Amino acid sequence: MLYLVHMVVNIPASVPAEEAARIKAAEKAYSQQLQESGQWPHLWRVVGEYANYSVFDVASNDELHDTLSQLPLFPYMQITVTPLAKHPSSIR
Repeated sequence: MLYLVHMVVNIPASVPAEEAARIKAAEKAYSQQLQESGQWPHLWRVVGEYANYSVFDVASNDELHDTLSQLPLFPYMQITVTPLAKHPSSIR
């Protein structure tokens, strides 16, 4: 199943810089594992924001929830999920 996921990150200023850097490094490593596995085939930055639009390819709603909730930045994210279906006019 495909899902369009919009993630907006807001790390509070109260989080020490060293901790924020550690979390961001862990996030990068985990996201790259998911990309390499094919579960996160598309990742786009939103210009001028600490946000992204991504496409996830996972088996179920539960798998998506588990995957997203394991993101190291998850506690600092506002996430919107849109399930996707093939459009009848698409040639792909």
